[in-house]
Amino acid sequence: MKKIIPVLAALILSLALIAQEIQHETIVVNIEVPVRVFDKGQFVENLTIDDFEVYEDGKLQNVVAVYLIKKTKIERKEEKEKFEPETSRTFYLFFEVTKYTPRMEDAINYFIQTVLLPGDNLTVVSPMKTYKMKGQTLEVLPKEEVVKQLKGILRRDAMMGSAEYRNAVEELTQIAMALSSEFGGGTPLAGGIASGIMEMDSDMKLEFLLDLYRVSLEKLEHIRSLDQQRLLEFAKYLKENEGQKYVFLFYQREFIPTIEPKLLAQTLGAFQGQPHVALTINTLFQSYIRPISIDVDKVKKAYADASVAIHFLFFTKPAEHIPGIYFEEHSEDIFAPFLEMSKATGGLAESSSNPQFLFEKAVEASENYYLVYYSPSNYRRDGKFKSIKVKVRGKNFRVTHRAGYFAN
Repeated sequence: MKKIIPVLAALILSLALIAQEIQHETIVVNIEVPVRVFDKGQFVENLTIDDFEVYEDGKLQNVVAVYLIKKTKIERKEEKEKFEPETSRTFYLFFEVTKYTPRMEDAINYFIQTVLLPGDNLTVVSPMKTYKMKGQTLEVLPKEEVVKQLKGILRRDAMMGSAEYRNAVEELTQIAMALSSEFGGGTPLAGGIASGIMEMDSDMKLEFLLDLYRVSLEKLEHIRSLDQQRLLEFAKYLKENEGQKYVFLFYQREFIPTIEPKLLAQTLGAFQGQPHVALTINTLFQSYIRPISIDVDKVKKAYADASVAIHFLFFTKPAEHIPGIYFEEHSEDIFAPFLEMSKATGGLAESSSNPQFLFEKAVEASENYYLVYYSPSNYRRDGKFKSIKVKVRGKNFRVTHRAGYFAN
């Protein structure tokens, strides 16, 4: 019997520890949600704590504090519980551009001169590398000098960092021109390719060019592929940083050189008796799509959990014009995921040929906001994603905020 007592004591101790763990798992936590409310495009700044309704997984929650923030200043607060909001700002500017345009300089000038404040942190990611500007930079350097340096960096990196991509597109264009000529489009053969296929018979030439186009297209896709692991690692990095975080992603519209539609239709008709050739042409030029290569739901939840606002700024540009060639837009595999990510983080998705306009729209949607705090009922650290929905009681306002968080 004496031997059993230590066992029972250990068991009782284990049960006590389990009870403590359960108690720990049901501890009250507070969730911070940056919220922006708009009425006909204008930010609504006269809301009170009683105006907000917060739902987690469809269940109404208890709002315990609301702070109105303008830039970094707390303008007004209502507290059932007291918090110390971190309103410092960190900006991340991503320039996913393949060709530099002077209009980007206008966007940089606007951001540095109008938006950036002393104490703000700035990270710029160009096609080549990442540059970090400390919050004290504006205290030792005039804004004009910061603008000058950033312009030079972006101009150089856009030209050098995207050279491989531009070369791949140029190679694909030359092959498309050769194919167009082979299909009777009247486009003169490109020099290097022309000399390589001069002695081939018609069937061999066509087969060679179609295979060359396929290989070059695969090369282009490899250069521009999205890396899901890097996206998730960046979300984790953002989550670990305090304060308000803003990502501005400039993404330039992409085109793939294909065959002019009318000429393509004529060509497919001419090869009806050779179904294998018609299938190859159709696959490469008529049915080609860029598949989404990442788990969009997983990635957007990671960024919502990081409490960062992603602004997806789609920089449009006109397509080139070459006789017999049709430059078809293929931005779908980038556009669709980042559109979802901007929605899930309460950010803005906008398109324009004017980068400064895009910047202004995104900044207008960012600088004024409410920090809403609520205490989830029956909180459990179960690692599951908890969806958040914020409404303004009795109003049909547009409300943007992060989609939720992971309870871990």
